[in-house]
Amino acid sequence: MKSNKDYIAFTDEFSAHNYHPLPVVLTRGQGIWVWDVEGKKYLDMLSGYSALNQGHCHPRIAQAMKNQADKLTLTSRAFHNDQMGIFLEKICKLAGYEKVLPMNSGAEAVETAIKVARKWGYYKKKVKQNSAEIIVCENNFHGRTTTIVGFSSDTQYHDGFGPFAPGFTIIPYNDVRAFENAITENTIGFLVEPIQGEGGVIVPADGYLRKCYEICQKNNVLLIADEIQTGLGRTGKLFAYEYEGAKPDILIIGKALSGGFYPVSAIACNKHIMDVIKPGDHGSTFGGNPLASAIGIAALDVIVEENLAQHAYDLGNWFMDELKKIESPIIKEVRGKGLLVGIELTEKARPHCEKLMGLGILAKETHEMVVRFAPPLIIQKEDLEWALPKIADVLKIRVTV
Repeated sequence: MKSNKDYIAFTDEFSAHNYHPLPVVLTRGQGIWVWDVEGKKYLDMLSGYSALNQGHCHPRIAQAMKNQADKLTLTSRAFHNDQMGIFLEKICKLAGYEKVLPMNSGAEAVETAIKVARKWGYYKKKVKQNSAEIIVCENNFHGRTTTIVGFSSDTQYHDGFGPFAPGFTIIPYNDVRAFENAITENTIGFLVEPIQGEGGVIVPADGYLRKCYEICQKNNVLLIADEIQTGLGRTGKLFAYEYEGAKPDILIIGKALSGGFYPVSAIACNKHIMDVIKPGDHGSTFGGNPLASAIGIAALDVIVEENLAQHAYDLGNWFMDELKKIESPIIKEVRGKGLLVGIELTEKARPHCEKLMGLGILAKETHEMVVRFAPPLIIQKEDLEWALPKIADVLKIRVTV
């Protein structure tokens, strides 16, 4: 097998068809660049859905992984290991919380937040058993488990996968009044993305998250922020909630927590919430394992010491300003924060992403009509200056008539 087509045909024989990737087969990555099996070089403008904020194969994280892999990879939580505590302390100090519960995938972290919030609701808020309600937003994306897809408003995400768990109330996103009106005596949490990434890079109105935070405080409801995609520097702050000082009661993080080397996720909160969890309540064989912890330590150090959040803020504002200058009949809106940018089109985005691929830029459509640009946070201005005319050329041409 030598060509992209060969690899794709071979893989399709054995793979479930649960994705519709661009027709390119990648074999190597370094920094902001990737290469396919035919040797063609591309600028990665997706970053593994923001898991690669530090860039591909960051040498510092790679070395930490190699060093730990030679020593100890897994103990399970049946025993302690000498890396997990260091990792969790680093998260606590960076995010300003007292406790962390480590998991693996982002969806696992969301499920963990739901369990912790519900138990807090029963044992601390004293909501009647099995009646707790969590408010969520339309157009959300929090993962793919049966519980999570059950409260999605996207019909494809839950088509054929029911029955679903009760206990979730769906309200419009970016609607403070709808949130306030949805609260009942059984409401124990509000699960929300500060920016809806998979939903099309939807940025709420200024003050939305802050007002929701204040409503949560007033009603003794936990604000649960899903920062799996928006966190760890992506939006120009370490966490997107910092734009409005709306510190959540439970913070959910993942993706860039490992720099793309390994599935690592976690939730962070204070003791009065986390202390409802007792031995045997929740767990994971791999959660907090020494390999994941060593990788996570290095991944966080890179974000902080390379000042990636500030870099994303400065470069992202410039990049969006430049994108807004593109005169095109098919561009409806350019929106985002930091280096999480969406361009909504008046026609389907997929053909434009395929054209960008032909010019050496890898981006992916989301919600059919939006091209998302989310490059590694180590990208430089000259790299985006190289990409901008190509992006402009592609987005000036109407595909459908």
